[in-house]
Amino acid sequence: MSQVARGRIGKAGPRGRRVLVLVAVLAFCLGLAAPAGAGTIWDRVSETVLPNGLKVLLVEEPKAPVVTVQIWYKAGARNEPLGKGGLAHMMEHLMFKGTPKTGPKQFSIIVQRNGGQDNAHTARDAAAYYVDFAADRVNLGLELEADRMVNVLFDEKEFLPERDVVYEERRLRIDDQPSVTLGEVMRTTAFMAHPYGRPTIGWPSEIKGWTLEDARQFYQTYYAPNTATLIVAGDIKKDEVLKKITEVFGTIPRGPAPPPLVIPEEPPQIGERRVFVRKEAELPIFFAVHHVPNLTHPDSAPLNALAYVLGGGESARLHKKVVYELQLASYAGADYNPVYKDPYLFGLSAGPLPGKTAEEVERAMLAEVERVQKEPITDRELQKAKNQIEAEFVFAQDSVHMLANLLGAYESAASWKLLTTYVERIRNVTAADVQRVARQYIVADNRTVAILIPMKPGGGAPPAK
Repeated sequence: MSQVARGRIGKAGPRGRRVLVLVAVLAFCLGLAAPAGAGTIWDRVSETVLPNGLKVLLVEEPKAPVVTVQIWYKAGARNEPLGKGGLAHMMEHLMFKGTPKTGPKQFSIIVQRNGGQDNAHTARDAAAYYVDFAADRVNLGLELEADRMVNVLFDEKEFLPERDVVYEERRLRIDDQPSVTLGEVMRTTAFMAHPYGRPTIGWPSEIKGWTLEDARQFYQTYYAPNTATLIVAGDIKKDEVLKKITEVFGTIPRGPAPPPLVIPEEPPQIGERRVFVRKEAELPIFFAVHHVPNLTHPDSAPLNALAYVLGGGESARLHKKVVYELQLASYAGADYNPVYKDPYLFGLSAGPLPGKTAEEVERAMLAEVERVQKEPITDRELQKAKNQIEAEFVFAQDSVHMLANLLGAYESAASWKLLTTYVERIRNVTAADVQRVARQYIVADNRTVAILIPMKPGGGAPPAK
């Protein structure tokens, strides 16, 4: 449950609505101008802050009779005390243990009996909780979330087994997964000072050391109206929903201001770092990451375009060269997610084919990066990247769940209002911008390389293929 939600919730809305969105995407791709005075869905976001500090974002989207109720707490991994890594994730587990009103372990049962789905995830900057219902159950979703904001049960008999569940979750999802282990080691190597280098789920020794009082203290510090953003999107009437929100959340007292976080700024990297992980696996893996700005920086848009030029599908440069032409890897891509409070990473990754080495793949990958640095990308490549980014952005708004998720993620990192200028910033990217950020950030002195060396059972290297 750390970096991904407890279960994937499908997009809501009939297939016919998707056709309308596709038309919008095609209009973008063809460069058609929007009608004069036409707004976007972000113009319909209503923001209210209750007297107790709860920020409320409401979006009327009546295209389907569904609603999502999401609450985002500023209680991610970056908020954990030193030595208590993973506590935010543990709190996510405990939030489903029930309250005196709902009863032990009854939260999800109540949701399912009313035809809904519940979900949650813990990330580095926030913890988010979701309930998706038919629109006529919106009040139930609000009541359930208001109840567990203040009344979660803390019981030693429940806590200790759940702590063991998280410990086993770590073993299955990280320790037993070579690529995930490699990524964890890579991040701890890339970040020397900033807590983004710590695993969201915590280290094994930290998990074993959590106490019930640790969890209670974290809950009392960060689970309060003044540390939360409530988002309701779907087939609603804003005035009616705001009245209900004021009724069920407005009586919850503001919590004490959380103690100020001391987050050390990551020092500039002054040379390439390289780490190797030996683990039972069939094939090697290549990862490389570079420190880059987050979404509040002007370079986030050209970095996004660069990621798509290099890794945006089978016609992108890395796949075309490394996978198709040179036949060195089964996949090769690039990744950039700017939605973090602080600067994060731009990544390259590839899976060498049998008989090929990570070093061969690395040389081919970096050669493509150097080509971007030396020669401006073509107008066609740039437009294709922009079209892909914009189309994905539009399709994300087709689901009220994903729409609310975008609002929550941006608000937790900086401000949801950055979504209103997202498309404009992407459209304004030039080929020179892409070349400049490639030269500035995707360089050896700013790079951390992680390579998985596959081992056969018992610790030996696998036979050559």
